[in-house]
Formats: sequence, structure tokens, C-alpha cells
Amino acid sequence: MEIMLSALAQFQLSQLIMIVVGIVLIWLAISKKYEPALLLPIGFGTILTNIPMSAAIGEHGPLTVLFKAGIDTELFPLLIFIAIGAMIDFTPLLKNPFMLLFGAAAQFGIFVTIVVAAAWGFDIKEAASIGIIGAADGPTSIYVANRFAPNLLGPISVAAYSYMALVPIIQPPVIKALTTSKERKIRMDYHSGDVSQTVKILFPIAITIVAGIFVPASLALIGFLMFGNLLRECKVLDSLSKSAQNELGNIVTILLGITIASKMQGEYFLRPQTLFILVLGLVAFIFDTAGGVLFAKL
Repeated sequence: MEIMLSALAQFQLSQLIMIVVGIVLIWLAISKKYEPALLLPIGFGTILTNIPMSAAIGEHGPLTVLFKAGIDTELFPLLIFIAIGAMIDFTPLLKNPFMLLFGAAAQFGIFVTIVVAAAWGFDIKEAASIGIIGAADGPTSIYVANRFAPNLLGPISVAAYSYMALVPIIQPPVIKALTTSKERKIRMDYHSGDVSQTVKILFPIAITIVAGIFVPASLALIGFLMFGNLLRECKVLDSLSKSAQNELGNIVTILLGITIASKMQGEYFLRPQTLFILVLGLVAFIFDTAGGVLFAKL
């Protein structure tokens, strides 16, 4: 009884608000099916984190231990990249390499957001971490934020996954504003063509070597992504490829989501900068879409 009364006495408004936020995230995951694999564990973890005297956090709490083992070491995001690599079929890109330019143009929002964030008062590392929300890639956002702005990891993660789920709502107005009705009705011709299995195998190896030579700092992310793709394309490790796509991806996603929530304590999360990050994340997605559409119109 004393413990219960002590816990109730320590309840703060910020903790209550964050518990409500956690419940809302769970509702969005279940009812609206918005990124349920991440928002549900993040939401539940937020509740665990904000209950007074919670044994889930603290020096020896399981969420703290998982954070140190999986996020501080960058292990969880890298394992997710193995799973993502095993899911990716690069055949369309190998058939039409010029399509890479469209993908590059669609990163325009990242740079716009970095500039705006820096002008808004964030330092360059924080601005870069916020800008990477525009990559529309949750694991990358987590990886970059943890490396350069760990104090912003919670809001950046929530913004990244929330806006990924809201792409069907965010993109159509931007696309309609930048294209005519006639342009939206254009039918693209399908160009069939085979890509040899040898090319598919050599591609991840070559990309890893090139990335390692020219951008060594990116080698962990790109290397793990390409390793996952090599598991897929080598055709002699089908069971491992399927395990990476399913079991590995699912387990690490659960751990990643509930662990990130340990950084969503009310006293740190409920700040004006969290709102700024949510706004800047939206800016990143809008300008990503605009950049890709305008480049395609050239």
C-alpha cells in the first residue's frame, strides 16, 4: 500500500500526458493500422516508461539494458538493415539505372529541412538528425539520431514512423498541386528485360566496396543492407534469407520499438522542440515529394 501511495504521489502531469500519448499510438497501430509493428511497441513502451517508480527503466531496468545493448551500440538498426536488404529486389533498378536519379531528387526535403532546422536554432548535428526524417526510413532515422543527437531520439523516431504511415495523406495534395490532371493520367510503358543472377550477386558486393572506399562512415549501414540482399540473391541460403526477412526483422522491430520508448519520458519529451521536430519532419516529407515530382517533370 505504501508503495502504491508513493507512486501515486510522484505522478506528474507530464507522465500522465505521455501515458495518453502511448495509448493514442497503440490505438493508431491497432485501429488505423498506422505502422503497427513500430507504433504499438513504442506506445506500450511509453506507458512502461512513464509510470512512476517503473522498474522498466533506471540503471538496471530492462529497457535501459536493451537501449545500451541495442541502440547505443547501433546493433538493432543494423540488424534491421539485414532484414530490409533480404526483402529488397533491386531488379527494376538494375534494368533502369537512371531511375536512381529520381530517388536522389526525392531526397531534396532532407537538405531543405536541415537548413530550416539550423535556422530555427538547432545545431548542425541536430539539424542533420531531424532532416534525415525525410529519408522515410525509420531505422536510418534512429541510427543517425542516436549517433548525432541522442537527446532527440524519441521525437525523431515518432515523427519518422508517424509520417511514413501518413504518406497516403501527405503526398496526394503535394502531387496534385504540382501536376496537371493530364500528367497524372500518363501511362508509363513497361520495359521488360532480364537481369542475370550473376549481376544480382555482384551488385551488393560492388556497392559495399564502392561505399567503403568513397564513404567509409556509411559502410556499416550499407554493408549490412547489402549483406541482407546477398543472402537473398545467392540462392543457396534461402532459409537464412527467409529468416532474415521474417523472424529477424520481426524480433528486432519489436525490441527496437519498445526500447526507443525509454527515451520518451514526459519531462524530456514534452518540450517545444518536440513540436518543432514534428513540424520539420512534415516539411521534409513535403519537399521530398515535391523534389521527386519536379525532377520527373524535367
